Amino acid sequence: MQRLARKAYVPGLAALLVACVAGCTSGSDDSGAGIDAKAGQPSVSAAPPGRYRTLPEPCGSVPLSALKNLLPGADSLPADQQEKVYAGTPAVTYDTNRRVGCSWKADAPDASHQLALDIERVVSYDPTVSDDSQAQDIYTEKEIAAHLPTPSTATPTPTATPTPTDAGAATGSGTGTGTGTGTGTATGTNPHTLAQPGSGVKLITPSTPSTPTTPTAPSTPPPGSDASTESPTTPGLEPRLLDGLGNAAFLNDVLTSSGAAMDYRTVSVVFRTSNVIVTLRYTEQPAVSSVIPDSKNMQDKAQALAKELGDQLNE
Repeated sequence: MQRLARKAYVPGLAALLVACVAGCTSGSDDSGAGIDAKAGQPSVSAAPPGRYRTLPEPCGSVPLSALKNLLPGADSLPADQQEKVYAGTPAVTYDTNRRVGCSWKADAPDASHQLALDIERVVSYDPTVSDDSQAQDIYTEKEIAAHLPTPSTATPTPTATPTPTDAGAATGSGTGTGTGTGTGTATGTNPHTLAQPGSGVKLITPSTPSTPTTPTAPSTPPPGSDASTESPTTPGLEPRLLDGLGNAAFLNDVLTSSGAAMDYRTVSVVFRTSNVIVTLRYTEQPAVSSVIPDSKNMQDKAQALAKELGDQLNE
């Protein structure tokens, strides 16, 4: 009985050994399929996302007190019209999580005022570029497009003034009316000085009186041409970069003259906070052509609102 039991045990042990050998052989395949393909390779971390995931409601972002300050004359309208003016008109956008805007307009007897607000949230689709870096690139493009003046430190070169010819004499040739062509010499004290052509000195002959110059009418821009624009040159009011507003900011101030229409001034403030870019435009058009919108007053109002919007984003 003992011999039969031992014969039955041996085949079972052999089967167990065969299974173990087969499993070990399959796990030690030389193809390397069981090794992690990323082992030993440096991992690339994605750039950090921007601070903002959503955008505020634009028409409700401007306080009523600021609207009354920026849109003088609206408070004299009937109640229903006031409500409509202060409510603003939202901009049409395809994705309110990426871009929103609103505009306001109020007409008064002395001037018309407009306010426009644009808020853009920038998202980078390049994993190696952060949202903030992408937003800074877009902001820089806006700054370049504004053509802000660059302060010049170069000293202007004085214009050279003509000096009398040494020894008080000059020799030249010229043609006089009715006197023929000839060559002569004139001293520095002779009022009838002959000059060489191209020397830049006016030729005066004693025999012929000078002909009065007919004034030339100023050229006018052709119909349909763009209106002329200019920026203020008063120190401190010129278009410039701004400090203390977001991560980067600038102000632009342009007075536009369109001929028959009244002149109007537009003050723009653009600033970036993380991956959000805010653009604010404030326009005033007087009802009388002789009135020029006050640059300092408009800049102060636009900057005050921009700072308030920047504080809201940082809350």
